[in-house]
Order: sequence, then C-alpha cells, then structure tokens
Amino acid sequence: MRSLTIGRHTVPFPLIQGGMGVRISGAGLAGHVARCGGVGLIATAGIGLNSPHYDGKNFFTADPQALKDEIRKAYEIAPDGVIGTNCMVAVTNYDEMVRTSCEAGAKVIVSGAGLPLNLPELTADWPEVALVPIVSSVKAAELIARKWKKGYDRLPDAVVVEDPDTAGGHLGEKLENIGSGEYDQYATVRGIKAYFKETWNVEVPVIAAGGVWDRADLLHALEQGADGVQMASRFVCTEECDASDAFKQMYLDCRKEDIGLIMSPAGLPGRAIKGNIEQIRQRDVDLAVTCPSGCLKKCTYKAGQERFCIVHALDRAQRGDVETGLVFCGTNAWKADRITTVQAIFDELFALEREAERDEAVNG
Repeated sequence: MRSLTIGRHTVPFPLIQGGMGVRISGAGLAGHVARCGGVGLIATAGIGLNSPHYDGKNFFTADPQALKDEIRKAYEIAPDGVIGTNCMVAVTNYDEMVRTSCEAGAKVIVSGAGLPLNLPELTADWPEVALVPIVSSVKAAELIARKWKKGYDRLPDAVVVEDPDTAGGHLGEKLENIGSGEYDQYATVRGIKAYFKETWNVEVPVIAAGGVWDRADLLHALEQGADGVQMASRFVCTEECDASDAFKQMYLDCRKEDIGLIMSPAGLPGRAIKGNIEQIRQRDVDLAVTCPSGCLKKCTYKAGQERFCIVHALDRAQRGDVETGLVFCGTNAWKADRITTVQAIFDELFALEREAERDEAVNG
C-alpha cells in the first residue's frame, strides 16, 4: 500500500473522500478524512444553503462565503491535512467557486459533471493547487490534457476515473449506456495511465471512483492499476458526516433494489434512493415552485418546469426532510449497517499499514 501524491501534496493513504454536494461532505467529513491521512473534499455545489449566510434569496453571495467558512473549519480539524474541494462544471457559479476554493486555501480541486477545460486558467494565480478532472473515458482525459497543455502548458496532477455503473450522484455518461455491462473501469484506468506515459512521458496518478466500500475493493483497485481510490457513500454513515441523521438513516434502511437511476434536471443521469421521486416532483408542482436559485447553467426545471428543482431537493434531504428530499448514493449504500466514525473506517481499510508503521518505529 503506497502513499498518494497529487501535485505538491502527499497523504499517507491512497484515498480521496468523494465530494457530495449540498453539504453532505462539508467541513466535518472532509476535515476528519484529512486528519486520518486521506484527501478530504468539501463539495462546493449548494454549500451556501443551510448556512448562516443564506437568507432565502442570495444563493450566489452565500455560496462563496459559506465555502470559506467550511474550508477554515476543516483546517481547524486537520491543520496539516490535505483539504480540497469538488467543483461541478455544470453549476452557474463554477468559476467563482473554483477561485474561492483557491483563495480559501484548498490544496486540491477535483472537478467533474462536465469537462473542466478552463480550470488551469481559473487557478493560474495558485500554481500550488493540484488540479484533478473526473472522467469516464480515455478520450475525455486526452481532450482535457491536450487543451490544458496547449492553452496553459499544464497537465492534470491526477485523474479520477468514475465508474457510472456504481458511482453515486451525477454521472458523466448517457443514461442508456449505464448498466449495459460494456464499461470497463480498470481498462480505462490503465489506458489513461498509458496515455500520459506514452504521450507526455509523465506518471499521472489515476484514481478509481465508484463501488469502493471495503479493503478488498481497495486492494482490487490497486491491483488493477489504480494509484488510489475515491470513496463517498461509505463515509455517509459516520458521526462526522455533515448530513442529517434522517439522511443517514435512509442509507441504513435502504435495500439494494431501492437504489436506482434518475434523470436530473441538469441533463445528467444520477444515482439515488429513488422511492420518493414522485413526491419530490409533486411538491414543486403543488407549491408552484419556479426556479429559486438559478444554480445550474442548463436545467430543464429552470427552462420549462420539467422534473423538479434538484438543489433544493438535495438541501431538504441534507436537513432531514427525506420525504420530499433527494438522497444521492452509490450502488453499495445498502451495505451500511451502523453509524461509525471516519477513524474506524480508516482503521479497517489500513490496519495492516498502520501495524507496519508501528513495527518500523519500534524496530528502527
């Protein structure tokens, strides 16, 4: 088991905690993951909702203020840790949230839900910040690399390869292709590693995301060529996760068959606990809700009242209204059977490595 180096930043364990938007992964979760030796990510999407800065109308001014608060609080938990952010390309205030991340001290920016083609431009004043795109294909990684190298003389510091067949939340793949059995995540991982080595003569860490739950999954990812893993759903049922108790209980209560795909108004498929989608939609119809925030660049609800307002559905669930709130999750969420701690998960994943470190310290 190796440490993980992304750009100028190294963590003891090859684990990134996935970004879960609208305050599921805020300072509490990200800070404790970083304290335990992984990369902790604060999801920037909708971070201003359920914050002291939000008055019900000022979505775009509350978001950056709340993000600064969360990054500061995360570093209070892990002063020497690697704290980063997850920034969705699809959100309206993407550019501002990337810059705010840098200003507030994020060491890593992971970016997906679209291709982050201008990310190096947005972060040009902060060269120490590691840039990590999320992709699901070698082609997408090649496109980003060519664009970044030509326009900014920069390559990604790492690449996250998301498996749309298992990952939670918004997925960067067409709905009809998900679950077809044709996608091979680790062939993609190896293909991207080979591309950077053969084309640019650099070793770029490639991180496997989606479906990683326990040590066996972690070891399998490493054996298949990944340099680390990104885990999100596994951390929801922890004391430190920023979600409500009711949100966590949805994970504890769900069955495998309760987890499925929805079509997000963002124009992307998403994976969620899907039993209440009609209640979510009907709530917005009954209350005659129009677009309250304008959070997405493209949104079928904003454009024509199709589906439902996703950011406020996610916000309601984070606060505890799981009847009309949306609960995103990965395919393994049904495996959650208790509330645990971030430290306990790290102990399970990396117990042998910790023992080896202790033996080395004792034996000199």
